[in-house]
Amino acid sequence: MKSKTIICRCEDVTLEEIEALIEKGYTTMDEIKRITRCGMGQCQGRTCRSLLLAELAKATKTNPADIKITTFRPPAKNIKMAAILGGVENEENS
Repeated sequence: MKSKTIICRCEDVTLEEIEALIEKGYTTMDEIKRITRCGMGQCQGRTCRSLLLAELAKATKTNPADIKITTFRPPAKNIKMAAILGGVENEENS
């Protein structure tokens, strides 16, 4: 991949940034996630998780199955303020 390739579209993290962090010694998904927010965007890593995992495995000469992945949470659903304030009983019908 080219260095300007986007790894995380949600947080606009490039391969070049990932490679620079790996060179500095950051070799876990948690470390890179905390520094770059890679995997913390709207998709919660569905797009970039496998790309980041592949880059870490390549750089550390490790099997991807042996790399500990971070916790990914499902995307949040927008709700109306009226539902929070108790003005709407069924948000789906409003």
